[in-house]
Amino acid sequence: MSKMIRGKLEETGYIIVGEAADGREAVDLTRTEQPDVVLMDIEMPYLNGIEAAAEIQQHCPTPVVILTAYDTPELIIKASEAGIGAYLRKPPHAKELQIAITVAMARFGDLMELDRLNEALRLRNKELQAALDQIKTLKGLLPICAQCKKIRDDEGYWHEVEVYIREHSDADFSHGICPSCLRILYPDFYSGTG
Repeated sequence: MSKMIRGKLEETGYIIVGEAADGREAVDLTRTEQPDVVLMDIEMPYLNGIEAAAEIQQHCPTPVVILTAYDTPELIIKASEAGIGAYLRKPPHAKELQIAITVAMARFGDLMELDRLNEALRLRNKELQAALDQIKTLKGLLPICAQCKKIRDDEGYWHEVEVYIREHSDADFSHGICPSCLRILYPDFYSGTG
């Protein structure tokens, strides 16, 4: 990092926690120091700034600001794809540097929140799918015989109510006798109970 950029950073209140001579060292330093933001040149030995930024985002996500003498659309696209939050032409003015750092940190915060929300949504969808997998529902009109109470299926076959419902839902049956039927079927028993 040049003395001029170091001076501009310190002048605006930033604390420099480390400096790297190459892209590999920048990635390693980011892992160990865990800075609030990484400011690096695009031209570095071993890994260039874009490659280093991509590796930083993969292993230790951190806001990254890139400094470069180049300003091509291809470079800007590559920088954005690598997760670079802001892009500055050299030499930057102190105010531009401060704005770029603020933008990179805000963009990074938004991306982290989006990742968190996406993960929460993914988990919720998984829970809902599991719940749907457990639910079988009966829908529409059920053609039922008025006399024997059998239900006709879509193929025209008639089934006992219990069989049809068991096959088309997760319901099971237990049998009992309602008071009206108890009076008819067992008049002696019913009259004795009350």
